[in-house]
Amino acid sequence: MTEPARDEAAGPDGGGESVTTVIVAAVANLGIALAKAVAGIISGSSAMLSEAAHSVADTVTEILLLTALKRSEKPADEEHPLGYGPERYIWALLAAVATFVGGAVFSIYDGVHTLVAGEELGNPLVSYIVLGVAFLLEGFSLRTGLRQARGEAARVDTTFKHYLRHTPDTAVKAVVLEDSAALVGLVLAAGGLLGGQLTGSGVWDGVASLLIGVLLLYVAWVLGRSNAELLIGRPLPKAMRERIRAELLAVEHVEAVLELTTLVQGPREALVAAKVDFRDVSTAAQIEWACEQAEDRLRTVFPSVIRVYLDPTPGYAQRRAEGLNPWP
Repeated sequence: MTEPARDEAAGPDGGGESVTTVIVAAVANLGIALAKAVAGIISGSSAMLSEAAHSVADTVTEILLLTALKRSEKPADEEHPLGYGPERYIWALLAAVATFVGGAVFSIYDGVHTLVAGEELGNPLVSYIVLGVAFLLEGFSLRTGLRQARGEAARVDTTFKHYLRHTPDTAVKAVVLEDSAALVGLVLAAGGLLGGQLTGSGVWDGVASLLIGVLLLYVAWVLGRSNAELLIGRPLPKAMRERIRAELLAVEHVEAVLELTTLVQGPREALVAAKVDFRDVSTAAQIEWACEQAEDRLRTVFPSVIRVYLDPTPGYAQRRAEGLNPWP
C-alpha cells in the first residue's frame, strides 16, 4: 500500500509555538544550571557539576535556537531572493556544537578526572533536592515540546516517531531530545550520588559523569546530522514528489515531467523546479497559463511549496527528431 503524500515540510501556521517551546526550555535550563552548580560545589559531586555543564550547554543551545527562529523569519530581499529559511539550520548546527563542547567534553573530562584523582564527597542532601526540582522543571519543559511535536505529527497524519525523525523544524526536535537527555542525565547523577553515598567511593560519581558525557555526545551527533542534512539540501519526501509530479501531469498542455527537483528550505518553505515537456501544438500564451495553473495546483495541495519554477523543455521524441541527445 502506497504511503499517502503529506506536507511534512510544512510546520505550524506560525513560528509562535516553536518560540514558546524554546523559551520555556531556556528559562528552565538557566535556573537549573545555577542550582546544579551550587549543589555540585557543596556536595563535591562531579556528576552534579557535569549536570550543571549540561544545563549551561542547553541554555546556550536555546539562545541559539531563538536566534535561528527569529533570523529565519526575515522576508526575502534583493540580496537573498530565496529568503532566509536555511539560516535557522546554521544556528541550530552551532547549537549542536555548543552541546558537544559545553556539555559532553566537560562531563567526560570531569568523569575521567574523578576516576583518576578521586573526590571527597560532601553532603548530598542539597544535590538530591536540586535533582528533584530539576526533574520537575525539565519534565514540564519536555511536556511543552512533546505537546507541539505530537500536535504536528497528528496534523500531517504521521506517527510521532516518524515526525520527530524527519521534521525540518529542528528547534522542536532539539528541545525534545535535549530535555529527554536531561531527564536521563538527572537519573544518572542521582545514581552516582547514591552509589557514592552507599559505598563511600567516588567511582560511582565518575562513571555517572562519563555516562552523561556520552549521552550528550549522542544528542549532539543526532542534532548535528539533522541540521547538516538540511543545510546540504534535502528533497521533499518521495510520496510528496510523486504527488507533485501527478499534479503537474494533470495540467492541460503538459505532456511529461522530464526532471523534478524539490528542496526543503525551512519548516514552512519548499521549492519545486521541473523541466516540463508541453504539447508542441500549444501556443506561448497557453503554456504561460499552464504554468500559472500548475503553480496554483501545487500551492493548494501543499501550502509549504512557496516557490515553483517550470522550465519548458523539448521532449524525448522532439529531441531525437532534431538530432539531439535524449533527455537523460
